[in-house]
Amino acid sequence: MINIILFGPPGSGKGTQATKLAEKYELIHISTGDLFRYEMGNDTPLGLKAKEYISKGDLVPDSITIGMLENKLNKHPDSKGFILDGFPRTIAQSEALDEIYAKKNMAVKCLLALNVEDEELVKRLLERGKTSGRADDSDVNIIRNRIKVYGDETAPVYNYYDKQNLSKTINGVGTIEEIFDRLCTQIEA
Repeated sequence: MINIILFGPPGSGKGTQATKLAEKYELIHISTGDLFRYEMGNDTPLGLKAKEYISKGDLVPDSITIGMLENKLNKHPDSKGFILDGFPRTIAQSEALDEIYAKKNMAVKCLLALNVEDEELVKRLLERGKTSGRADDSDVNIIRNRIKVYGDETAPVYNYYDKQNLSKTINGVGTIEEIFDRLCTQIEA
């Protein structure tokens, strides 16, 4: 079973590459954004709890996000593996993921971090903002803050898995195919 964490700041190309990797390796692609949309859109118990926090402008607690992830994993017991996009975002989430996987006799195979310079991220997100309809992709100050939050709060997850010799940095600049080939080379190594 192949369980991959695709990692990187906003605009690094995680979603694009995760979709391609899931198709090639027949993995289930789990995006936290998709999890939230599904759970909230279907008014599941976890979705309703998440809505309460979001409606107040609060962050959704880890326990709810982790519960949503576990629900998704449980729906695919015969999967060849999972590619996580946007999770884990904190050390606490990493520890919870490891516990969930251990209960299922699974483990993270690798964390692949897409490395892209901040100015390139800003450029990509502004470009995406022209078509995405997302307000947070159209404001340079918001984009820079998202990149800073990633560096402050999410980047430590790389070190968590690096201590287990699971983290690898991949050059995230180039064509979609060039980056995809780099990721595949690392997965198959």
